Formats: sequence, C-alpha cells, structure tokens
Amino acid sequence: MIRCYVTDRRQGDVLASAARAIHEHVDMIQVREKDLDGRELFDLVCRVRELASGTSTRILVNDRLDIALAAGVDGVHLPSNGLPAPRVRPFVKCLGVSVHTLEEALAAEVAGADFIVFGPVFETPGKLAVGVDPLRTVASAIKIPVLAIGGITLENSPAVLAAGASGIAGIRLFQA
Repeated sequence: MIRCYVTDRRQGDVLASAARAIHEHVDMIQVREKDLDGRELFDLVCRVRELASGTSTRILVNDRLDIALAAGVDGVHLPSNGLPAPRVRPFVKCLGVSVHTLEEALAAEVAGADFIVFGPVFETPGKLAVGVDPLRTVASAIKIPVLAIGGITLENSPAVLAAGASGIAGIRLFQA
C-alpha cells in the first residue's frame, strides 16, 4: 500500500509530522502549502528534503515545478487545474496528478503521470464526497496507481483498498 502525507501547516507542525511520517516509512510527502511565497516554500521544502535524506521517502511539491527543481526533490504533484502534466513530465522523476473524474484520470495517465490522487472519496471539510464506486471505476480503468484522498481514516481505508486503490493520501490522517 502506498502512503502519501499531504502537508497543511494549518493542521499542525509540518516538520514534526514529516519527521514522524518518514520514521514510519511513508512513501511520499507532498508539500502543499499554497499560501507561502516562493522563498518560504523553498525553505520548507528544503527542510523536509533534509529530514528525508537517506530514506526511501520521496518529496514532491504541489504545483511548483520551479521550487521542486531548485530544491532538488523527487517531483511535483499537480492539482487538476495546475500546470499541464505533459509539459512537467520531462523535468521530474515522480509526477502525481489530482483528479476527480474518470476522464481526468485517463488524461493524467496518457500525460505520463506516475500516479493519481482521486477524491475526495469521503466527506472532508468544505468538499463533497465522490464516493467509493467512482473510485472503483477509476482504479479499474487505468494502469497507474490510484491513491484515495478525502476523509480517509484508519477505519475506512480498507474500503478504498478493496475498491482497487493502490494506497491512500491525506492530511489529517498523517498529522493527527
């Protein structure tokens, strides 16, 4: 099972959560701090990269190819309305794309994404759930890994894995 911690400093100490996630061998950390200016984001990404140095945890930056390249991290995670995946693909070792529909999932796969994040599967603050059935449809239609996101808990994670998800992504799940 693939596990991806998505950062959010409003939910707690990102560096402490990242250190704990790395210690627990999480597969990826997506630094997703949309409100930081470039310098602050670069500094945070470099600190998370240093925490993960020498481990198997990959570090990705949300929608900022420039920061990912400057910080020397593994890749970029693109939101569904972000940079065009085919243009980003040549520059990174690892490319993730957030999707909400089957059509977006198929497009991300064709664009060369290494994995997609699909959701929100369950209700989460401010977002309506798409549900487990659409997750099942997407997971069966594409060949790249599908990570479920949105309201994922220890209790409901078996349901998303049973629906075909290759893993889970989350904020609160990893920062709690």
